[in-house]
Amino acid sequence: MSISVSSVSSDMYNASLTKRVADAPAGSAIAQKHLSQVNGYNQGVRNGEDGQGVIRTADGALASITESLQRMRELSLKASNSIYTSDDKQGIQKEIDQLKEHITSVARNTQFNTKKLLDGSMADMHLALNPEGGGLSIRTTDATLEALGIKDYSVTGKFDISKLDDAISKVNDARASLGAQSSAIEFSTSAGKVSSENMTSSQSSLEDLDIEQYVSEKKKNDIMQQYQYFVIEQRMTQQEDMVTKLLGV
Repeated sequence: MSISVSSVSSDMYNASLTKRVADAPAGSAIAQKHLSQVNGYNQGVRNGEDGQGVIRTADGALASITESLQRMRELSLKASNSIYTSDDKQGIQKEIDQLKEHITSVARNTQFNTKKLLDGSMADMHLALNPEGGGLSIRTTDATLEALGIKDYSVTGKFDISKLDDAISKVNDARASLGAQSSAIEFSTSAGKVSSENMTSSQSSLEDLDIEQYVSEKKKNDIMQQYQYFVIEQRMTQQEDMVTKLLGV
């Protein structure tokens, strides 16, 4: 009769792992709740990163619009000079119109995941930053020519440069708002990362196996099993010898 010690040891190992939950059902239940919280915090961090992507996209587009507005203001100052003729101002206006077209294109086509950000159509974008689904909302701005008040701006007749100043101020305010929202998201995601780490550590203390203790106990159990099998084999050998003697074989 032969018994595979390695097979028995493997069975013991699997059984030990299976018993982990049974050994501490209350701890396991709490650990699962912790796991849900950890997953929630981690997803909140990813949602926050998506939100930062929205803000970076919108801010980059607004920076481009600001450059166009500053150039329009520079050209308007040029057109204010009396030495330029009506034809000269028409030439200046052509460049201003090109800049206005650029602003329109940026406002209408700036998107994140197919959502338009600067044409006035986007409602507040909610970001779920914690395990319960709470968080904050991203607000962008309407950067169209109509919203900036310069749709009909022209230097070919009487014009008011202060309209461009107002437009620049609106864009700057929108960028400042995005910066504040970015800081709020960063604060929230940083807190989420810390909470995730703490919850993970707590979960591990409740659920994870003590490897060193397990290895030590496994070795001891293996030795005991081997000894038991050795004793069994010795007894079987002795019994076989006794039977042989009795039968006179």
